[in-house]
Parts: sequence; C-alpha cells; structure tokens
Amino acid sequence: MKKIYGTITAIVTPMICGEVDILGLNSLIKFQLQQGVDGIVPCGTTGESATLSMVEQESVIRQTVKQVDGVVPVIAGAGANNTAEAIELTSLAENVGADAVLSVSPYYNRPSQKGIRRHFEEIADKHSIPLVLYNVPSRTGSNIEPETVSFLANHPNIVGIKEASGDLRQISQINQQTPDNFVVLSGDDFTCLPTIAIGGQGVVSVVSNVAPRQMTEMVQYGLAGNLQTAQKKHEELFGLMAAMFCHPSPAPAKKGLELLNVIQVAEVRLPMTEMEGNTINTLITAMKNLDLI
Repeated sequence: MKKIYGTITAIVTPMICGEVDILGLNSLIKFQLQQGVDGIVPCGTTGESATLSMVEQESVIRQTVKQVDGVVPVIAGAGANNTAEAIELTSLAENVGADAVLSVSPYYNRPSQKGIRRHFEEIADKHSIPLVLYNVPSRTGSNIEPETVSFLANHPNIVGIKEASGDLRQISQINQQTPDNFVVLSGDDFTCLPTIAIGGQGVVSVVSNVAPRQMTEMVQYGLAGNLQTAQKKHEELFGLMAAMFCHPSPAPAKKGLELLNVIQVAEVRLPMTEMEGNTINTLITAMKNLDLI
C-alpha cells in the first residue's frame, strides 16, 4: 500500500455544459502534481460525487489513476448511504486501479454505531483495497464514535480515517485507541494544523485545489515538528480557508481554479450554484493576499 499522509487534495470535478471535462481534469491533476501534493481524492464531496452517475464516477477515477501514473496515491471517493451501493462503488474504484477508497459514514439515514460498524465491515470484507473511513457529522447526521473507529481499525483492510468532526478531543481519543499505523487525517483545512499537533498525519484538503504548494508547505512543517513556522503558514492561509466556504462548496474552489486558468469554467451541477457578487470579491481578495493572482 502506498503511504497515505501529508496534503491530499479532494479535487473538484471540472464540468463544461453539464458534462465532465476530462481535459480540465487532466489539467487540474497536472497542476496538483507539479505543486507537490501527497495524494489525490477524486469523486469525494468536493468532487460533487452526490450528483455524478456511476458511469461518470468510473470515468473520473479511471482518468485520475491514468493521469497520476503512480506518482502519489489515488484515494477514490466510494461512499454511499446504501451499503450495497457503497460496495459497488468500492469494486469500481478497485477495478480501475485506485490505491485506496474514502468511504463516508452513511448519510441521512443516521444508523446506530452497530449499523455503522456493520456497514464498513461489509465493504471491507468484500474487497482487498485499503479503506479510509470518513466522518463528517455535519453532513451525515451521525458521528462515528471513537470506540467504533477503534473497533474498525482492527480490520486489516481499514487503514485510516478522515476526521471532520472538528472535535480535537475526539481526534485525540482516536489517536489513543487505534494502532500506530492507523492514519488519522484532518477532514477540513481549519483543523489541519491542530490535528497534526496532536498526532495526525495530514489533511484531505479543499484549499489545496487552489493553493497546493502553500498547503503542502504548512503540512510539511507541521509534520516535521516545526510548529512555529507551520502556524505562520496557517495564518497566511486562513483567509483562503474561509473563502473556500463563503459560498457552498465546491463553487469557490472551482472559481479559484478558473481564475488561475487551471480549468476553463467554474461550472457546478445543481443543486449547487455558481458564485456571484460579494463572495467572488471575498475569494479574489483571499487569493491576492497569497499572491496567487
């Protein structure tokens, strides 16, 4: 298994006239690799997976694997609130050559901790591809409790968690209750540095779509124990972190990439809508403050 750590970009899915833009996807991946990121997540939440068909998801993951060409791990989004569908998506990712899958806790139906355990066990039992759990209670409506993570961490195919609860006490408990080789990643940019400071190994980042080099530098300093420099980098990035969510994601990330000429247009798919008015000004200001534009 390729090492999972550092700055892992949850890439957007470029679109033109309602269709997935494969040339834009290639351009984005090339940009990410040139800027030194440590991994790429296609078809995550930032990739608008909820509005992609299974055929589109297969196409995006396959093309990402091809374009990355083994340089960094490809951790494909493969989550669903339907266990059978999550199994199908995981098989799809495994078959097209992804290095691992990122599997979100079932959303909307709010299962018990037993239901969450059985959901992930079913997926992991049926595949050999490594599985990274994804806990994001603000979106799913339920929390993967530390005891549940600890239980699942004993499964040989479950290798880590993207933890987006924002609860540093919970993250500390997960670090304490899981094996040393279990990877704990921050699930949002705001808590990346604190997560690293208490034992995390990196971040699945939205900001690194637009500022991959800057995010990578911050994470590298943090992982090296140079927290003073990492804190300075965090403060420099803080405005962009906020700007990435001044309008429902991933519209700001797509607009930022359009401004950088990495993708052609900042098109999103309904029910997401494109940025307008003051939010665009907020994003432009944050990018100018980092000398990105």
